[in-house]
Amino acid sequence: MKISFRDIRPAADRRVLFIISGISWSIVGLMLCNTAIGWLDLNAKGFIFAFAGILVSLFAYHIGFSKIADRNIERISQMGEKVCIFAFQAWKSYILIAFMIGLGIFLRYLPINKYYLSVMYIGVGFSLFLSSIRYYRAFFFTRHRI
Repeated sequence: MKISFRDIRPAADRRVLFIISGISWSIVGLMLCNTAIGWLDLNAKGFIFAFAGILVSLFAYHIGFSKIADRNIERISQMGEKVCIFAFQAWKSYILIAFMIGLGIFLRYLPINKYYLSVMYIGVGFSLFLSSIRYYRAFFFTRHRI
């Protein structure tokens, strides 16, 4: 008896991929925001940088992250009933994710003022969180059951 990769891959209903994506994007987004907020003091300067990060996040959400989420939702919607749970992102997106993680670690250890870095962390983190809502919406408005 020959066993193939298809026989042992972790598969789930495609609606589950919407939840996996939403939770993943929410957790990463909140972790980035939490890290950034930890760098800021609760004073006027801290609030200005946090507000700047929110403005960056709205821009990043509008021009980038929402479109990536929509493409992923469309791709998942066109899949069969049972799909590999790792297909919640396109395979080439995993390379981008690895690059972003590496860049985040690299920037964190550079002698950059954490106030300035917090703007980028909040910008990426909050835009990821906002985009995760699209996955939850796709889950709840997809017709077939799990």
